[in-house]
Amino acid sequence: MFPNAKGSEELSILATIDPASQAAGTVTSGWINVANFHALLAIVETGILGAAATLDGKLQQAQDNIGTGAKDVTGKAITQIVKATGDNKQALINIKPEDIDNANGFGFVRLSLTIGVAASIVAGKLLGVNPRYATADAFNQAAVVQII
Repeated sequence: MFPNAKGSEELSILATIDPASQAAGTVTSGWINVANFHALLAIVETGILGAAATLDGKLQQAQDNIGTGAKDVTGKAITQIVKATGDNKQALINIKPEDIDNANGFGFVRLSLTIGVAASIVAGKLLGVNPRYATADAFNQAAVVQII
């Protein structure tokens, strides 16, 4: 959009599910306020999946940063990734603030990953795209320790 802008001025790392061998079950990012960005992008990543493992990823919405009224965002889930074809893959989920249930007070989203059957190497990121009020680097999570 702005050809002279740095990538770090347009994209923020808002929340992560850090790369790890996750046991079968669900792991989630923190809740992110959608009001600060024109769009968000979730990135789901696999490493080596366990034997017969599956991975489901989706965005959920809530009314506040502690998850009040949490529910899935309609149409914001990936097709299940399976061991047979899913090692070292990525999936993207795009979302805009108007995609969530604003009429009922929802203004926060998080990324949810569910690992089925066997422990697997997975990771996820929730990025803010095109900030509304400041450069994106002002919104990075605390774990972002360098911007070059």
